[in-house]
Amino acid sequence: MTKDIDLYTHSSIRIIEGDRRVYIDPFQMRREPKNADFILITHDHHDHFSPEDIEKVACENTVLVVPETMLEKAKTVYDLVGEIVTVKPGEKYTFNELRLEAVAAYNIEKPFHPKEEGCVGYVVIIGGHRIYIAGDTDMTAEALDVICDIALVPVGGTYTMDAREAAKLVNKLKPKIAIPTHYGSIVGSKKAAEIFRDHVDPSIEVEIKMMY
Repeated sequence: MTKDIDLYTHSSIRIIEGDRRVYIDPFQMRREPKNADFILITHDHHDHFSPEDIEKVACENTVLVVPETMLEKAKTVYDLVGEIVTVKPGEKYTFNELRLEAVAAYNIEKPFHPKEEGCVGYVVIIGGHRIYIAGDTDMTAEALDVICDIALVPVGGTYTMDAREAAKLVNKLKPKIAIPTHYGSIVGSKKAAEIFRDHVDPSIEVEIKMMY
């Protein structure tokens, strides 16, 4: 089910379905495939909105999807993509047959991602599966309402949930598979993924997929 989901580093993700390639928050890419059909950005922090990495994966037909609140900043990469579209938390969208749901992503008691900034996670409906990419978030009411088959959740702490908190969220969501993200480089040790796995209910498969 997850063989077509790649996690490069931090929260840099690629999902492939047939000839379609969806990148989420490309960052520190080591190759320049320039083959993205879609690039989904969760928010405007440098480790999630990286123009140099968008340039590595984008082509003239790429649809760049960003939160409504960062449209002006997204226009700085207008020449790198074919189209820029915006989303709002809580809304559902279809862009060129790709179905998305935007989920509010924010901190509850930390200052880094206030709710009013409009940061998002995404539920990508692809290949018959609902894939939740949580973005930089805590265990919010909106996150707890997500229905998904696969959950990619941040575990590094500081700016997001830590490994134990992320495991609590996953145990409540009950996806078939959980994949830890947002650790091992900028924040969170490599051990965070193992701590996460150890605290996830055994009925949920945990896949540690970080490439580098």
